[in-house]
Amino acid sequence: MGMLDIQHLTKIYRSGTKAVDDLSLTVDAGDIFAFIGPNGAGKTTTIKSVVGIMEFNSGEIYIDGRSILQDPVGCKQVTAYIPDNPDLYDGMKGIEFLNFICDVFSVPSSSREKRISRYADALGLADNLGSLIGSYSHGMKQKLAVISALVHEPKLMILDEPFVGLDPRASFTLKEFMHELTSQGSAIFYSTHVLEVAEKLCDKVAIIQGGRIIASGTMEEVRGNQSLEHVFLELTEDAEDA
Repeated sequence: MGMLDIQHLTKIYRSGTKAVDDLSLTVDAGDIFAFIGPNGAGKTTTIKSVVGIMEFNSGEIYIDGRSILQDPVGCKQVTAYIPDNPDLYDGMKGIEFLNFICDVFSVPSSSREKRISRYADALGLADNLGSLIGSYSHGMKQKLAVISALVHEPKLMILDEPFVGLDPRASFTLKEFMHELTSQGSAIFYSTHVLEVAEKLCDKVAIIQGGRIIASGTMEEVRGNQSLEHVFLELTEDAEDA
């Protein structure tokens, strides 16, 4: 069993739309796993099911061997989630928010200051932690969300379009931290439309179309001798025609 194990996940909306259709995939410890697909393919629905904020109709999701249905709190204790548009507490200062996250995830006071300082310095946010989050730009909020995810050293990091809103230096720094995290045995599962980044950054990839996985495997297996962009466009076009 991997760090993330999705087994036969199905989600049907009240309208009758099948957003995710019998989806199965495994993300192993050490993986940086790209989850790509057109708009409306089921990426965000899958991610919201994995992080426990959306109920699903059938299937099972395991995080580090725990069931999201049977032990949701246990799953969330080892998971970090950054949505594509982080909804943070505008009335809190940046440092207050980070300390709040550290409290939630029981990060010991002996190491939290060092971690916060390291990540905030690296992402260029250290000088803004004393300011209210409501005064932050979108990019600054994204950086704060990244720090809040890294600070409790999750076993599984789930990212929905993580590089949107980040400047080039912050994007580079986040990639470095992603590699560092997976080298320590964590796993990263992230959705993106930026295929060139996914191709360089990720070990494995799954392509979703119409709620179903249409290709999955190592980057080399899925890509062959073509670019990921070429394969993606070819496969999603074929799936539309089928």
